[in-house]
Amino acid sequence: MSKLLTHLPALCNMVKRTALEAGEITLDYFEEGMQIAADIKADGSPVTIADKRAEEYIIRALQDAVPGIPVIGEEANAAGERHDLKGQEYFWLVDPLDGTKEYAMGSPDYTVNIALIKNNTPVLGVIYAPAHGELFSAHGEGTAVRWLEETNNEKPIRVRKPSAKGLVVIASKNRSAAEIDKYLEEHKVEKIIRKGSSLKICAVAMGKADLYPGLAETCEWDTAAGHAILNAAGGEIVALDNGQVLTYGDKDGHFNNPKFLAQAKF
Repeated sequence: MSKLLTHLPALCNMVKRTALEAGEITLDYFEEGMQIAADIKADGSPVTIADKRAEEYIIRALQDAVPGIPVIGEEANAAGERHDLKGQEYFWLVDPLDGTKEYAMGSPDYTVNIALIKNNTPVLGVIYAPAHGELFSAHGEGTAVRWLEETNNEKPIRVRKPSAKGLVVIASKNRSAAEIDKYLEEHKVEKIIRKGSSLKICAVAMGKADLYPGLAETCEWDTAAGHAILNAAGGEIVALDNGQVLTYGDKDGHFNNPKFLAQAKF
């Protein structure tokens, strides 16, 4: 076993550097407000050259730093690469460019996501929003932080207690208002914010929102890094239908999430 696996702060620093470098790759192809060519995968989702190049870089970096730990990347998985995770205590989940639709349309709301899973639970997570110059990370309870490139400053983040005015809900840009309203009809809601990518989970983790209802189809690499960060900030991600905490690992060849709630835990 690599010594880094027993020293998560050092491993987290390495993963942050990796995410920053991968983010630079995505910025090489990005210009705000300009469309980027995208192909359509078998599942109907888009993929760009930046997705592929960033993932290749991340996988190499993780394999070099911690040999022998499987790396499950969204694009490699979509291309048919499979790993046998039976008996694996650790594995990585990587989404090199979450929010490809946003990215391809020239929107800055996209992220690089890297998570370490131990016994089906995310124990380390890094989310980098290159076009915003913003990075979130955590490697255990109470370690969630947000770094801003503009100030080169890192500060702890924490979920907030909901206001008496009602919940601040953050939702996907591509979810219809009717769908969100139907779910929220039994809740007191102050306002709804629209955001792309895993930045929605980060908004809950840093106390900018109280609830993110994940009603769209998502995969484990979409949520794992954010889940680690939200856990560390005092929150949780639970399945919408039964309230059970999301777990991670190959489910008969699939890495699909159920519908879920990302929320503060009080």
